[in-house]
Amino acid sequence: MRLNYLLLIILFSISTNFVFGQVKDIKNHITLSGAWAIYPTAVAWAEAFQKKYPGVKIDISAGGAGKGASDAIAGLADIGMVSREPDPAEIHKGVFPIYILDDAVFPVINEKNPAIKHILKKGIKKQALIDLYIKKKIKRWDQLIDSNLNKAIHVYTRSDSCGAAASWANFLDRKKQEDLRGVGIYGDPGILEAVRRDPLGIGYSNFSFIFTREGTVIKGIKLLPIDSNENGFVDSDEIYNSRKEALKAVYAGRYPAIRKNYFFVKGKPEGLAKEFIKFALSDEGTKIAEKVGLGIPLGKKEREQVLKSLE
Repeated sequence: MRLNYLLLIILFSISTNFVFGQVKDIKNHITLSGAWAIYPTAVAWAEAFQKKYPGVKIDISAGGAGKGASDAIAGLADIGMVSREPDPAEIHKGVFPIYILDDAVFPVINEKNPAIKHILKKGIKKQALIDLYIKKKIKRWDQLIDSNLNKAIHVYTRSDSCGAAASWANFLDRKKQEDLRGVGIYGDPGILEAVRRDPLGIGYSNFSFIFTREGTVIKGIKLLPIDSNENGFVDSDEIYNSRKEALKAVYAGRYPAIRKNYFFVKGKPEGLAKEFIKFALSDEGTKIAEKVGLGIPLGKKEREQVLKSLE
C-alpha cells in the first residue's frame, strides 16, 4: 500500500536522510528540511539533479513546515521546505521565500462512516467546519451533517508545526494552527492512518498524500465534500475521487482550501542551492513534479517570474 510505502520512506529520511552522490568539497553539499507536502517532490528533484551533477550530495529530511522555517533561519539547512505563507517575523530574520509549488488541503473521513451516503450527497458547509474545529459547538455527527448518526465525532488535527494545519486554520478564518481542536497526530501519514482506522474520525491532509500512485484516493479514506456554494447538496464539481478531478478543481479556482508552497533560504540563494532551485523551476523540474504527482507544479509564466526574482 502506498501509505505504508510513504511511511517507510519518511521514517528512513528522518533517521538517516537521503544522501545522493559523493562529496569532496562542502560547496557540493546542500541540505533541505521541512514540509511533508514538499518532501516527495523534493526527493525526486534531488535524484534527477544528482544524475546531472554526480559529485553533488543532497540531504533531505521531513519534519513539518515549522522545522523547515526554523532550520533555514538557524542555518541548519540550506533550504527550508515550507508549505504555508511566510510570517513577517521570518522575513525580518532574513528569510527569502521562493514560491515553488501549489498545494491544497482536503478534509478526510473514513469510507466506512455509518452516514457516508448522506455525507457524500449533502457535503459540509464551511461554517459547520468552523463550528467543529474552532468554536467547538459541534460534537456529534448528526449536528455536523444533519443526519441520524447520533455518535461523537472523533476530530484529528496535526501535532507537529506544519503548513497543512496553518492553511486549514486560515481556511477556517483563523491565523494559527493552535486554534484548531482535536487529537494531535504527527505528520500526514499519521493523520490519514488515524482516520483510516476510525469510522467516526475526521481529519485533513495535504494533496501530496491522499492519492495513490495511480491517482485514486488511498484505500479506507474518502474526501469530505465541501459545499462551497452552500446550496445544500454536493454538486458534481465538489466531489473528487481522483487526483485528476482534484487538480481540475484547484486549477479552475473552484476548490477553496488552496495554498502556496515555498523554499525558504536565509538571504538570496547563491551557489549550489540557487542552481537546485532553478532546476526545480525548470521545464525538466516541472515534468518531474508532474510525474511524481504529489505536488501541483506552477505554470510557465509563474515560474518565469520566480526565476527572475532570483537574479
